[in-house]
Parts: sequence; structure tokens; C-alpha cells
Amino acid sequence: MSAINLDHERQKQAKRYARLRRRLLLVDLGLGAVYILLWLLTGWSLRLRAYLQGFTSNEWLLVAAFGVVFGGIYLLVNLPLSYYSGFVLPHRFEISNQTMKSWVGDQVKGLLVGGLLGGLVLEVIYAVLRLSPDYWWLWAAGFLLVFSVLLANLAPVLLMPIFYKFVPLGEEHADLAERLLKLADQAGTRVQGVFKFDLSRRTKAANAALTGLGNTRRILLGDTLLAEFTNDEIETVLAHELGHHVHKDIPMAIAVESLLTVGGLYLAALGLRWGVATLGMQGIADVAALPLFALVIGAYGLLTMPLENAYSRWRERKADAYALAATGKGEAFASALTRLANQNLADADPEPWVELLLYSHPALNKRIAMAGSAHNPSGERS
Repeated sequence: MSAINLDHERQKQAKRYARLRRRLLLVDLGLGAVYILLWLLTGWSLRLRAYLQGFTSNEWLLVAAFGVVFGGIYLLVNLPLSYYSGFVLPHRFEISNQTMKSWVGDQVKGLLVGGLLGGLVLEVIYAVLRLSPDYWWLWAAGFLLVFSVLLANLAPVLLMPIFYKFVPLGEEHADLAERLLKLADQAGTRVQGVFKFDLSRRTKAANAALTGLGNTRRILLGDTLLAEFTNDEIETVLAHELGHHVHKDIPMAIAVESLLTVGGLYLAALGLRWGVATLGMQGIADVAALPLFALVIGAYGLLTMPLENAYSRWRERKADAYALAATGKGEAFASALTRLANQNLADADPEPWVELLLYSHPALNKRIAMAGSAHNPSGERS
């Protein structure tokens, strides 16, 4: 199999697309910061809490109502930006197949799912704020740890089917399914099957994943991947995902994220105590302090993002090395990564500062070079 080359014209477009997305990210961050500061500095937060207390004294209902108003207004304010970045821009660069009806449907589904899950997390955090003012941040971190494990386990069977249709690979892909299941078995990973999902209904980009934990773990292949990639290429892509399992990256990621969460919640605890004294809150469990809580957590997330990305790039390099060792198909992996760059309109050679701050994976040109230098004993096209 001869490796394909990066499409230079596509890479020019990819760089333009990446620059636009970074600018939109800055606008989004700035908009969010201004929105939160307005709530805090104008007294809107205190007035909304007082207004809602005129209807209910129930703390649970008060938190839910405040969250709906605070979050709902922001969704409306941010809707034009979401529409442009999520629908207009991908169509302009011809990487989206999604209709307006489908996009609106996804937004509604995402709002309902995110609202329910986010509402649950918010209620639990405010419950522990009321019950344990001194150590609420530890209790909240423990809850979020359990919640993330449950979500990772249940997402493939409860959440993902809300957005995508999953079907087992048919007879035309029987050989590929057998190869992938054998590869999973060699990695000591028990999976419930190999499934195709309708990625092409939304995008021209290709993707694959190993999702779930325990009895819900399954191999997922986008139909765009199946249509454009060879079996050897798909095998190497899946081997990379299996490398994360072999290296125990999922539990390690949960552990790292939990430690970062503890740090963020502790800073939020300090911020809430400052807010009580400075902004006229009734106490750290005052729902009017929700914008302050969001500001501290958001700022902390921005500061720690480069560290999280550096850790992620390290683990991704190890997964790449596993894929090359497990399959012995370096040329196929290099070809797969090149196809991903071309098909997904991904900037293969970003500026170093962009990779350092924003990339959770090593730059594709580095990954392609690493794969291309590996020994490929077969050299046959699937």
C-alpha cells in the first residue's frame, strides 16, 4: 500500500478554518466573561434571587429556577455565535452535510440532555453547600468522580443513541469486524461488538472510537470512515484507541480530572467566601453567587487547559506507539492519519504555540512522520 500525501490546497483551507475557529473561541470566551461580570457587577444576580424568592422558599426549586434563567438567557445571547460556528462555518468550508432541521434538532436534544445532567450536578453541589459549608468542595468532587464514571459507562447505551443510529457491521464488513475483534482480544479488551454509526448525516469528517466501560464497551466506526479508508488503515486507527485501554488511560484520565476538579472547587470555595463579604451574598450557598462560581471554574479551566492538553498529548503519543507495535503497519497508519487531515480539514502543521495551548493530540505532521518511519512488513493494500 502506498501512502497518500497531504493535500496542500486542503491544508491552506485547514489553516484558514483553524484561525477562524480560534477567533470565534476568543469571542465566545469574551462574551461569556462579560455576561457573567454583568450579572455580578450590576446586581442582576441579587435581584433575580430576590424575585424568585417571592414565588418559592424551596431551595431546590430556587436553584433550578435560577439556573434556568441564568443559563437560558446566555443560550439566547450566544445563539448567533453558536449558529455561525456550528452551522454556517462548516458549510462554508464544505465539511458539513447537516441540514438546518438536523442542526436545530441536535441543539434541542443537546439542550435537553445537557440541561438535565447539568441541573442534577448543580442541585447536588448546592445541596452539599448547604449541608457542609466547610467541606462541600470535597463532597462535590467525590460526587463528580462517581458521576463521570457512571456517565462513561452509560453514555454508549443511553446518551449517544439520542444523536446517532448504531447498527452492527454487515456482511460486507465481516472481515474487518473479525480483524478488529481479534485486535481487541489481543489487547485484553472485551467488547460487545463492532458498530457503524451515521456520521455522514452531519459531516464529511471521519472518526472511530472505543466507548463505554465493562459491559457497555463497544467499537464504533463512522460510516464516513468505512467509505473512505482501507481495512488496514481502520485497523491502525482502532489499534490507537485500544492503546488507551492497554495503558489504562481512561481510569488515569478520570483520576487526573478528579484532582484538577478538587483544585477548581477549592478555589471556588475561596471565591464564594470572598463573594459573601464583597458582593452582599447571604452565604456561600446563596444561589445568587452562581455567576461567581461559574467565573472561578471557567477561569481555572482556562489556566489548567494547557497542562491537561500536555498530559493528553503524552498519552496520545503512547497510544500511537502501541498502534504501530500491535499492527506492524506503519505505512497504513501514516496513510490513515493523512486521510484524516485531508478529510477532516485538520491543520497538520499548526504553530507551536497553538499546539502547546490548544491541542489535545500531537500535531498530525508529527504523528504522520512517526508512523511513516515505523517498519511496515506487509506493504499490502487491504
